[in-house]
Amino acid sequence: MRTKTLLLTAFVGALGFTAAQAQVYSVNAVGYVNKSIPAGFSIVANPLNNGDNKVADVFGANPGSLTVYRFGDAGFSINSYDADFEEWDNGDDTISPGEGFFVLNSGEASNVTFVGEVPQGDLSNALPKGFSIRSSQVPQSGKLDVDLGFPTDEAVTVYQFGAAGYSISAYDADFEEWDTDDGAGPVVGVAEGFWVLRESATNWTRSFSTSE
Repeated sequence: MRTKTLLLTAFVGALGFTAAQAQVYSVNAVGYVNKSIPAGFSIVANPLNNGDNKVADVFGANPGSLTVYRFGDAGFSINSYDADFEEWDNGDDTISPGEGFFVLNSGEASNVTFVGEVPQGDLSNALPKGFSIRSSQVPQSGKLDVDLGFPTDEAVTVYQFGAAGYSISAYDADFEEWDTDDGAGPVVGVAEGFWVLRESATNWTRSFSTSE
């Protein structure tokens, strides 16, 4: 797939790329994504690699009254930013591309700017049996399976959360179609996370390059 659907708010370009080197491409591409964080709960994702992807680095300085809820085998882990002390409960906790997580914004709607490298190459995102919260590993929007390569090897249900609550899309492996009105399945935005419910574990794999 060509990268015309790559929705970085601003694509800074390949590292080391200059006008005088128009035929030279780097394996690294950096950029930033502006993400609106509404008041209340939303499911968000980190769309870019920011070093070790520590939450303190991903959200930057003074992100506001935010609490991050990460879901795993033991349930939710909770990490809040203290605006008075200007620190997270656990600033070293990591939130990597491909993972989705709830954010509670206890203040007014705000914007977060994610900065980092676009993940490239052969990418793999584990989808466990049962529930998980996931996202695209690259800053790209589109139809979940057709554009983003989401696996539909079995019956799977996707739950997207918005201002009106959850929208639910179920894939019928027998009829090989989604139960959405147009049959096209869910459309996912940049830096958007969503719940996945699977009957068995698999990997969401794709090969991605900004030079394609």
